[in-house]
Amino acid sequence: MKAPVAPLPDPNDRDVELRLRRMTRRSFAAGAIAGLAGLAGWGWLRTRPDAHGIPWPLRRMLQWNSKLAEAYFRPTRLARTFPTSVARMPRPNGGLGLGNGIDLATWSLRLETSNEAKPLMLSLDQIKTLPEVDTVTELKCIEGWSDPVYWTGVRLADLAARYGKATRSGKPADLEGSPSDLFPYVSLSTPDMGYYVGLDIESALHPQTLLCYAMNHQPLTSEHGAPLRLVIPVKYGIKYIKWIGTIRFTDERPADYWAERGYGWYAGH
Repeated sequence: MKAPVAPLPDPNDRDVELRLRRMTRRSFAAGAIAGLAGLAGWGWLRTRPDAHGIPWPLRRMLQWNSKLAEAYFRPTRLARTFPTSVARMPRPNGGLGLGNGIDLATWSLRLETSNEAKPLMLSLDQIKTLPEVDTVTELKCIEGWSDPVYWTGVRLADLAARYGKATRSGKPADLEGSPSDLFPYVSLSTPDMGYYVGLDIESALHPQTLLCYAMNHQPLTSEHGAPLRLVIPVKYGIKYIKWIGTIRFTDERPADYWAERGYGWYAGH
Protein backbone atom coordinates (compact mmCIF):
# COMPACT_ATOMS: atom_id res chain seq x y z
CA MET A 1 0.00 0.00 0.00
CA LYS A 2 1.39 3.37 -1.01
CA ALA A 3 1.87 6.06 1.59
CA PRO A 4 -0.50 8.99 1.19
CA VAL A 5 0.95 11.90 -0.74
CA ALA A 6 0.96 15.18 1.14
CA PRO A 7 -1.05 17.86 -0.67
CA LEU A 8 0.89 20.74 -2.19
CA PRO A 9 0.56 24.04 -0.30
CA ASP A 10 -2.04 26.39 -1.67
CA PRO A 11 -0.17 29.39 -3.15
CA ASN A 12 -3.13 31.56 -2.16
CA ASP A 13 -2.86 30.52 1.48
CA ARG A 14 -2.03 33.59 3.62
CA ASP A 15 0.33 31.66 5.96
CA VAL A 16 2.26 30.25 2.99
CA GLU A 17 2.61 33.72 1.51
CA LEU A 18 3.97 35.10 4.78
CA ARG A 19 6.47 32.24 5.13
CA LEU A 20 7.70 32.76 1.57
CA ARG A 21 8.18 36.47 2.23
CA ARG A 22 10.19 35.76 5.36
CA MET A 23 12.34 33.24 3.48
CA THR A 24 12.92 35.73 0.69
CA ARG A 25 13.92 38.46 3.14
CA ARG A 26 16.29 36.08 4.95
CA SER A 27 17.85 34.96 1.69
CA PHE A 28 18.30 38.56 0.58
CA ALA A 29 19.82 39.51 3.94
CA ALA A 30 22.17 36.54 3.90
CA GLY A 31 23.23 37.34 0.34
CA ALA A 32 23.81 40.98 1.21
CA ILE A 33 25.89 40.07 4.26
CA ALA A 34 27.96 37.62 2.22
CA GLY A 35 28.50 40.23 -0.50
CA LEU A 36 29.55 42.89 2.01
CA ALA A 37 31.90 40.40 3.72
CA GLY A 38 33.44 39.58 0.34
CA LEU A 39 33.95 43.25 -0.49
CA ALA A 40 35.43 43.90 2.94
CA GLY A 41 37.76 40.93 2.56
CA TRP A 42 38.88 42.08 -0.88
CA GLY A 43 39.46 45.59 0.44
CA TRP A 44 41.51 44.23 3.33
CA LEU A 45 43.51 42.01 0.97
CA ARG A 46 44.37 44.91 -1.34
CA THR A 47 45.82 46.89 1.57
CA ARG A 48 48.17 44.13 2.73
CA PRO A 49 51.90 44.64 2.09
CA ASP A 50 53.33 42.92 -0.98
CA ALA A 51 55.52 39.83 -0.79
CA HIS A 52 57.39 39.37 -4.06
CA GLY A 53 54.77 41.14 -6.13
CA ILE A 54 51.48 39.98 -4.56
CA PRO A 55 49.73 40.61 -1.20
CA TRP A 56 51.31 38.51 1.53
CA PRO A 57 48.18 36.41 2.30
CA LEU A 58 48.14 35.21 -1.33
CA ARG A 59 51.88 34.61 -1.15
CA ARG A 60 51.38 32.50 1.99
CA MET A 61 48.69 30.49 0.18
CA LEU A 62 50.98 29.89 -2.79
CA GLN A 63 53.72 28.75 -0.43
CA TRP A 64 51.31 26.44 1.39
CA ASN A 65 50.09 24.92 -1.90
CA SER A 66 53.69 24.45 -3.00
CA LYS A 67 54.66 22.69 0.24
CA LEU A 68 51.57 20.47 0.02
CA ALA A 69 52.35 19.46 -3.59
CA GLU A 70 55.98 18.82 -2.70
CA ALA A 71 55.06 16.70 0.32
CA TYR A 72 52.52 14.74 -1.73
CA PHE A 73 54.98 14.02 -4.56
CA ARG A 74 56.44 10.55 -4.94
CA PRO A 75 58.71 9.41 -7.80
CA THR A 76 56.41 6.42 -8.24
CA ARG A 77 53.21 8.47 -8.37
CA LEU A 78 52.08 8.75 -11.98
CA ALA A 79 49.92 11.46 -13.47
CA ARG A 80 46.70 10.28 -15.07
CA THR A 81 46.91 9.03 -18.66
CA PHE A 82 44.14 9.14 -21.26
CA PRO A 83 43.04 7.16 -24.34
CA THR A 84 44.44 8.47 -27.61
CA SER A 85 40.91 9.20 -28.85
CA VAL A 86 40.52 12.17 -26.49
CA ALA A 87 43.87 13.84 -27.27
CA ARG A 88 43.70 17.31 -28.80
CA MET A 89 45.98 20.16 -29.76
CA PRO A 90 46.56 22.55 -26.85
CA ARG A 91 46.81 26.32 -27.04
CA PRO A 92 50.27 27.62 -28.01
CA ASN A 93 50.04 30.06 -25.09
CA GLY A 94 52.83 32.52 -25.73
CA GLY A 95 56.11 32.94 -27.53
CA LEU A 96 58.50 33.84 -24.72
CA GLY A 97 61.96 32.61 -25.65
CA LEU A 98 61.40 32.25 -29.38
CA GLY A 99 63.26 35.47 -30.09
CA ASN A 100 63.95 35.77 -33.82
CA GLY A 101 63.17 32.11 -34.38
CA ILE A 102 65.25 28.95 -34.25
CA ASP A 103 67.16 27.52 -37.19
CA LEU A 104 66.27 23.81 -37.02
CA ALA A 105 69.16 22.94 -39.34
CA THR A 106 71.79 24.25 -36.91
CA TRP A 107 70.02 23.74 -33.56
CA SER A 108 71.68 21.60 -30.90
CA LEU A 109 70.97 20.95 -27.25
CA ARG A 110 73.57 22.14 -24.75
CA LEU A 111 73.78 19.60 -21.94
CA GLU A 112 75.96 20.41 -18.95
CA THR A 113 76.51 20.30 -15.20
CA SER A 114 77.70 22.98 -12.82
CA ASN A 115 80.99 21.19 -12.11
CA GLU A 116 82.31 20.79 -15.66
CA ALA A 117 83.90 23.29 -18.02
CA LYS A 118 82.91 21.86 -21.39
CA PRO A 119 79.24 21.26 -22.28
CA LEU A 120 78.00 18.43 -24.48
CA MET A 121 76.23 19.47 -27.70
CA LEU A 122 73.59 17.06 -28.99
CA SER A 123 71.66 17.09 -32.25
CA LEU A 124 68.01 16.10 -32.42
CA ASP A 125 68.98 12.90 -34.25
CA GLN A 126 71.28 11.96 -31.36
CA ILE A 127 68.48 12.60 -28.86
CA LYS A 128 66.14 10.42 -30.92
CA THR A 129 68.45 7.41 -30.50
CA LEU A 130 67.14 7.11 -26.93
CA PRO A 131 64.06 4.91 -26.33
CA GLU A 132 60.99 6.66 -27.72
CA VAL A 133 58.00 7.15 -25.44
CA ASP A 134 54.40 7.83 -26.50
CA THR A 135 51.85 8.90 -23.91
CA VAL A 136 48.66 10.92 -23.50
CA THR A 137 48.78 13.12 -20.41
CA GLU A 138 47.06 16.33 -19.41
CA LEU A 139 48.62 19.73 -19.88
CA LYS A 140 47.25 21.77 -16.97
CA CYS A 141 47.54 25.52 -17.23
CA ILE A 142 47.75 27.60 -14.09
CA GLU A 143 45.06 29.80 -15.71
CA GLY A 144 42.55 26.99 -15.14
CA TRP A 145 42.22 25.20 -18.49
CA SER A 146 43.60 21.77 -19.39
CA ASP A 147 43.99 19.55 -22.47
CA PRO A 148 44.93 15.87 -22.86
CA VAL A 149 47.75 15.75 -25.42
CA TYR A 150 49.45 12.90 -27.27
CA TRP A 151 53.17 13.42 -26.68
CA THR A 152 56.13 11.69 -28.31
CA GLY A 153 59.68 12.07 -27.04
CA VAL A 154 62.36 10.62 -24.77
CA ARG A 155 62.61 10.58 -21.01
CA LEU A 156 64.80 13.26 -19.50
CA ALA A 157 65.96 10.55 -17.08
CA ASP A 158 67.18 8.42 -20.01
CA LEU A 159 69.11 11.36 -21.48
CA ALA A 160 70.74 12.09 -18.12
CA ALA A 161 71.60 8.40 -17.61
CA ARG A 162 73.19 7.95 -21.02
CA TYR A 163 75.48 10.95 -20.62
CA GLY A 164 75.96 10.76 -16.83
CA LYS A 165 74.76 14.29 -16.14
CA ALA A 166 72.40 13.90 -13.19
CA THR A 167 75.10 12.78 -10.78
CA ARG A 168 78.49 14.09 -9.69
CA SER A 169 80.06 10.68 -10.25
CA GLY A 170 78.59 10.21 -13.72
CA LYS A 171 76.87 7.02 -12.56
CA PRO A 172 73.14 6.38 -13.17
CA ALA A 173 70.92 8.32 -10.77
CA ASP A 174 69.70 6.47 -7.68
CA LEU A 175 67.13 8.62 -5.90
CA GLU A 176 66.84 6.27 -2.93
CA GLY A 177 70.28 4.70 -2.64
CA SER A 178 72.63 7.61 -3.45
CA PRO A 179 70.78 10.91 -2.99
CA SER A 180 73.99 12.79 -2.14
CA ASP A 181 75.43 11.91 -5.57
CA LEU A 182 72.60 13.72 -7.33
CA PHE A 183 72.56 17.33 -8.43
CA PRO A 184 69.46 18.59 -6.62
CA TYR A 185 68.22 20.90 -9.40
CA VAL A 186 67.88 21.19 -13.15
CA SER A 187 67.78 24.43 -15.14
CA LEU A 188 66.29 24.61 -18.65
CA SER A 189 66.40 27.67 -20.87
CA THR A 190 65.69 28.76 -24.42
CA PRO A 191 68.64 29.59 -26.71
CA ASP A 192 68.07 33.34 -26.25
CA MET A 193 67.47 32.97 -22.46
CA GLY A 194 64.12 34.68 -22.95
CA TYR A 195 62.42 31.90 -20.98
CA TYR A 196 63.81 29.62 -18.30
CA VAL A 197 62.50 27.20 -15.70
CA GLY A 198 63.93 25.47 -12.66
CA LEU A 199 63.08 21.94 -11.56
CA ASP A 200 63.76 19.80 -8.54
CA ILE A 201 65.72 16.70 -9.55
CA GLU A 202 62.98 14.28 -8.42
CA SER A 203 60.45 15.84 -10.80
CA ALA A 204 63.00 16.13 -13.61
CA LEU A 205 63.80 12.40 -13.41
CA HIS A 206 60.16 11.36 -13.03
CA PRO A 207 59.31 8.57 -15.53
CA GLN A 208 56.66 10.75 -17.22
CA THR A 209 58.95 13.75 -17.74
CA LEU A 210 59.73 13.91 -21.45
CA LEU A 211 61.77 15.89 -23.92
CA CYS A 212 59.11 16.04 -26.59
CA TYR A 213 59.70 16.42 -30.35
CA ALA A 214 56.26 15.39 -31.66
CA MET A 215 52.68 16.05 -30.61
CA ASN A 216 49.47 14.35 -31.73
CA HIS A 217 51.44 12.20 -34.23
CA GLN A 218 52.99 15.25 -35.90
CA PRO A 219 56.44 16.88 -35.50
CA LEU A 220 56.35 19.93 -33.24
CA THR A 221 55.56 23.18 -34.98
CA SER A 222 57.43 26.34 -34.11
CA GLU A 223 54.54 27.78 -32.08
CA HIS A 224 54.44 24.60 -29.99
CA GLY A 225 58.16 24.55 -29.25
CA ALA A 226 60.06 22.90 -32.12
CA PRO A 227 62.52 21.32 -32.07
CA LEU A 228 62.29 20.27 -28.40
CA ARG A 229 60.02 21.08 -25.48
CA LEU A 230 59.55 19.80 -21.96
CA VAL A 231 56.54 17.74 -20.91
CA ILE A 232 56.21 17.30 -17.15
CA PRO A 233 52.70 16.15 -16.14
CA VAL A 234 53.37 16.50 -12.40
CA LYS A 235 53.76 20.28 -12.87
CA TYR A 236 51.61 23.10 -14.22
CA GLY A 237 52.06 24.31 -17.79
CA ILE A 238 54.35 27.20 -16.80
CA LYS A 239 57.08 24.55 -16.47
CA TYR A 240 56.53 23.11 -19.98
CA ILE A 241 59.36 25.13 -21.52
CA LYS A 242 59.43 25.26 -25.34
CA TRP A 243 62.43 25.75 -27.68
CA ILE A 244 64.85 24.20 -25.20
CA GLY A 245 68.44 25.30 -25.81
CA THR A 246 70.23 24.34 -22.57
CA ILE A 247 69.73 21.75 -19.84
CA ARG A 248 71.98 22.21 -16.83
CA PHE A 249 72.20 19.99 -13.72
CA THR A 250 73.23 22.15 -10.78
CA ASP A 251 73.66 22.42 -7.00
CA GLU A 252 71.98 25.83 -6.75
CA ARG A 253 68.27 26.36 -7.13
CA PRO A 254 67.98 27.94 -10.59
CA ALA A 255 66.06 31.00 -11.61
CA ASP A 256 62.53 30.52 -12.92
CA TYR A 257 60.76 33.01 -15.19
CA TRP A 258 57.32 32.91 -13.58
CA ALA A 259 58.60 32.44 -10.03
CA GLU A 260 60.33 35.80 -10.48
CA ARG A 261 56.91 37.24 -11.35
CA GLY A 262 55.04 36.01 -8.30
CA TYR A 263 54.13 32.40 -9.05
CA GLY A 264 55.32 29.45 -6.97
CA TRP A 265 58.72 28.02 -7.88
CA TYR A 266 57.69 24.39 -7.37
CA ALA A 267 54.45 24.65 -9.43
CA GLY A 268 53.39 21.04 -8.73
CA HIS A 269 49.88 19.70 -8.49
